[in-house]
Amino acid sequence: MTKVWIVVADSTRARIFLSDPQLSDLKELEVLIHPEGHLHERELTSDLPGRTKDRYGSGRHALEARTSPKAYELDKFAKHIADHLNECSKQQSFERLVLIAPSGLLGSLRKKLEPRTARLIVCELDKNLAKQDADTIRKHLPEKLPYVISE
Repeated sequence: MTKVWIVVADSTRARIFLSDPQLSDLKELEVLIHPEGHLHERELTSDLPGRTKDRYGSGRHALEARTSPKAYELDKFAKHIADHLNECSKQQSFERLVLIAPSGLLGSLRKKLEPRTARLIVCELDKNLAKQDADTIRKHLPEKLPYVISE
């Protein structure tokens, strides 16, 4: 039987399920937590942005970060998830992979997966289901998923 992992993530947690294609059941294996995903931007920064003078004249304005603190934390969590999946892929812990996450996290995660791991992806869903129970998550997966996976 093919080992299929289903990763369901949001900005604060990634839940990893093992799918049994013959029974259509999901068994939760582990949870990766990222508590910084709960924080507001003001809580993620320690001080105000720097200030600069205009080249001409006496105007001053605040410098803006190239990436918002929330986007930085999301990207950092995507790297943590990807590193974990890449390592598990090397250990052959799974043979197929399904990713379910909101679009920002899904895109960032996809970019950070090694080619070997990315080739194992059989399905991606742009949804935020991380707080749902296993039965609800399974209902969002395509009906034919067990057949695609078992080939």
